Amino acid sequence: MGPRGNRLLPILLALVAAASPAPWSVAGDERAVAEVSGAPEGVVWVAQLSDLHFSVHHPERAYDFRRYVGPALAMVNPDLVFITGDLTGGGSAEAVLPNGRCEGVNWLGDPNSPVGRFASHRLAIKTSRSFVHHLQIQGNRCKHSAKVSQFEFGGMKGKSKDLLTMKQNEVEWMEYSSTMKDVIESSKLPRKKFYDLRGNHDSFGVPVSGGDYDFYEKYSINANLRRQGRVQSITLENNGRKHLFVGFDSTMEIGLRGPTNLFGHPTDKQLIELDQSLSQWDTDFNKAPVTKITVGHFPMSFSALTESGKNIKDVFLKHSLAAYLCGHLHTRFGKNLKRYYHRATQEPSLYEHYYQSNMHQGYAIPSAEENCSEAAAPVEEFWEWEIGDWKRSRSMRILAIDDGFVSFTDIDFRLGSKSVIILATFPLDSRSMQRTSAPRDFKCHAMGASTFDTVRALVFSRHEIVTVSAKIYDSRPGNLEVVFDSEMKRVSANDSRGDMYLIPWNWRAFADPSPDRYWLQIEAMDITGDISVSQLRPFSVNGLFAEVNWTWKEFFVMGIQWASVYHPALQCVLALIFTLLLVPRASVVLLKDQQSVYTYLRADGGQYTSLKYLLGGFIWLFVELSRMVLVWSLLLVYIIYLLVFPWFSGHPVTEDSSLASMTFRGWALKSGTKTFHAGTPDVMVIVLPHLCFVVLPMIAILAAMAAERIAFREHYLSQSGKKKDDPHQKSRREVGRDSLWSGRWIRKILIAFCLVVLWKHWKLCRALMKAFAMDPLLHSPVLFYFIPALMAFAVYRTSSI
Repeated sequence: MGPRGNRLLPILLALVAAASPAPWSVAGDERAVAEVSGAPEGVVWVAQLSDLHFSVHHPERAYDFRRYVGPALAMVNPDLVFITGDLTGGGSAEAVLPNGRCEGVNWLGDPNSPVGRFASHRLAIKTSRSFVHHLQIQGNRCKHSAKVSQFEFGGMKGKSKDLLTMKQNEVEWMEYSSTMKDVIESSKLPRKKFYDLRGNHDSFGVPVSGGDYDFYEKYSINANLRRQGRVQSITLENNGRKHLFVGFDSTMEIGLRGPTNLFGHPTDKQLIELDQSLSQWDTDFNKAPVTKITVGHFPMSFSALTESGKNIKDVFLKHSLAAYLCGHLHTRFGKNLKRYYHRATQEPSLYEHYYQSNMHQGYAIPSAEENCSEAAAPVEEFWEWEIGDWKRSRSMRILAIDDGFVSFTDIDFRLGSKSVIILATFPLDSRSMQRTSAPRDFKCHAMGASTFDTVRALVFSRHEIVTVSAKIYDSRPGNLEVVFDSEMKRVSANDSRGDMYLIPWNWRAFADPSPDRYWLQIEAMDITGDISVSQLRPFSVNGLFAEVNWTWKEFFVMGIQWASVYHPALQCVLALIFTLLLVPRASVVLLKDQQSVYTYLRADGGQYTSLKYLLGGFIWLFVELSRMVLVWSLLLVYIIYLLVFPWFSGHPVTEDSSLASMTFRGWALKSGTKTFHAGTPDVMVIVLPHLCFVVLPMIAILAAMAAERIAFREHYLSQSGKKKDDPHQKSRREVGRDSLWSGRWIRKILIAFCLVVLWKHWKLCRALMKAFAMDPLLHSPVLFYFIPALMAFAVYRTSSI
């Protein structure tokens, strides 16, 4: 090799090294293992954050992240840090800091902020109406207001302040990258310990992964560490026990804009990769115990089926995960966003495919005849734990695995930083950490020495801890009565990253048929005299579940399998609409009875008069609607149009992309000469609200207006005395007392209801216009204008008698 070749050799070697995968990533059959150091034997712990939603409209989110997360991670010193999606996102106009102060909010005045540098540069060049940013101080209240009509950066418009235009903003990604750099430095953790996954907000308007609009591939930690693929795994090993963490990205391959980008969309290929990653230690000859945990963004209730109809839940059950950690749902839906899954021995009932009414419904406790041999088949089960969002709740989770027992505690930074964090690792919370296999563990551990022999807790503190005590309360007397109070001892370990405290106890004395009789709380006092306590939680050493019922909001987002519910719900709504339109019309055509139902209902019905009146009155409404042939026909034509033709056309990905049409099946996108549907079942957020809150109410209101017209006509003829053949005609004195129809006030109320429906329809149309950059006159005249025109026509037709 000549001199020229000698000069090129170092360059080639550098390129090869740069192209090689990071040591903590998994490609193919590679298995990355990290030996845990400085931790108590058999114990590992990780941190999780989610739904950061860093926004140009809400700079306090990134500011608080720098302020609280870095010092907290430095104190906890976790083995891994997972950020489970929605790294950036839009916000509302007003932002008030939790502490009521205005520190660090003004990005224009912060020279270290990417937004501040960019905005200052822009304002230095020219004064632009497209970016006006100021702070208004009102006492101790900080109001952040911003007018952003066309916030541009590198040719990319920013997210709208009203959240209706959802797409990527490079300024927000720059802020995320800068914030994470500061947090990593302040936490003193290696960068390779951080894993940031993509969420649906991070894929809005991203047509191709790795393309110009994919800022995740440019600014995320995973991308910068060259972690390739949508599935990554890392194994932590401590004292011979392995702890396998597998993260996966199930966002859309073609990132549609919101609101039709709401669900996770795993593919068959991804499920195969996920199954392989979870199986990587199953053939290990050492047979070391393995605790498996998966990490993603979307909960099971918002994960679609694959193209072949497979469910990601089946992969998790196959490997009997300890837990699935996710985000996506925010704390505003509730604090019990957790769900237990278990493979039933018998065929599950039909409803279980669509919903589950509480956190762990219908799982029978195994019989006492448990097989304690190692050859016993493992129970197929896993917990799904959704974490609260950083966006508004400022939540962070610390999760620990202690000899296979998985527990966690959530930290709320809305009240400020924490100087002490306590995580009880055993016994487990019987509400949200217990497993169906726990009764077997109880019986089998009773045969000899076990991890049941001590109460254990991890304590993280900025200051030296003086004392830690464990308190157990008995709730049977009707109030909490202390039955165990003992000081815990610190486990001595060299260079320990976390202090483990334990105390021996007679755990057999706390075996009880009630899963929530006994409650545990850990109390710690540091050298400054400050006392901190852990959350009071019930436990059951014999492995019983404590019943937890969701609120209706928690059930709505966690209990319903929306991907499975969409098509049955759509079919039910359509069946109801066609029933209301076709059955009354068929009765009119077949019976050819033109006698007014109103007259029939006034007849004496005996003891069933009230029931007959209600049922007959309901039928009468739609019979009278069907007699308004033109209005009825237009309604039927509109419903058929929604089923046959596209609802509207727009730009589902980027504004410079070609137009695409949306139907109830999803967006019709073209790939070469083929057309495929994307965004199913995501389009349900448009389809079902339109049918349920616009079309159905409109049909009911128009039917009521048609019936009101006939009823008022009867009343008018009766009052004027022109209806000679009416056997139930009232006297003029009785008519004078009857003011039911005076002024047609029922009609006026119905017109007010029409305005409410039109307002709902206008909100939907406005959201679609801004979300998909569409012109209603050109791209969706039927969807936008048919309903207002039909309601106006119906109001006109029912105005006369």
